[in-house]
Amino acid sequence: MGLRNINLKQVYRSDRDDIVHEFFIRCLSNSARYDRSIEHASVKSLITLALGSDSETDTRLRIVTGNRYSASDISTLGRMFSPKKPNRRKPNHQDNRFEILERMIRNSQLEIKVAIPVSDEISGAFTERVGIFTDTGGDRVAFTGTSNQTFDSQNHDFESIDVFTSWEDPSRVQTKADDFERLWENKTRYLSVSDFASAESENRLKYSSSWAIGLE
Repeated sequence: MGLRNINLKQVYRSDRDDIVHEFFIRCLSNSARYDRSIEHASVKSLITLALGSDSETDTRLRIVTGNRYSASDISTLGRMFSPKKPNRRKPNHQDNRFEILERMIRNSQLEIKVAIPVSDEISGAFTERVGIFTDTGGDRVAFTGTSNQTFDSQNHDFESIDVFTSWEDPSRVQTKADDFERLWENKTRYLSVSDFASAESENRLKYSSSWAIGLE
């Protein structure tokens, strides 16, 4: 159908909208690529993203996160992104969901990079929250806002997002797309961006229990 044919609102808010189904799922299922910068990601949210994408169009997911992960997510994602690590996961009823995630990683449909501040100008962590959907015709939908748990089917924060489209606000959307591309290519000032496997092998990831939302 394409993004242009979705009836989108300029603002979505939890008190009046089902943000996941009315916005995210509808855009994701009509996209060829989804670019996302977010402070945290979990195995659970990544699995939900993988299940929500359109397998027939081989949707590509590119995600840039900060460097704090739960211990279980570091272990699971480290194994998935590193072919040298043996598969020690015991079979269980959730295996088919893990297999979908692993298949997307093997096919380069899902890529994760880690952004770490490397300048005295930035005293905290990477917390940017921007997303860009792109369909097969080149139309784009960009948004700002949302929490780390937006795609967690069991935990929803109260949130609001602002939405911009390439056919109504091309300049703003292009700026968001250009900013993300520079981030992805490690060309953003004050940040060092590397793929997940490198960040994990170089011990650049940090454990965090205060927001542990990984799939145990």
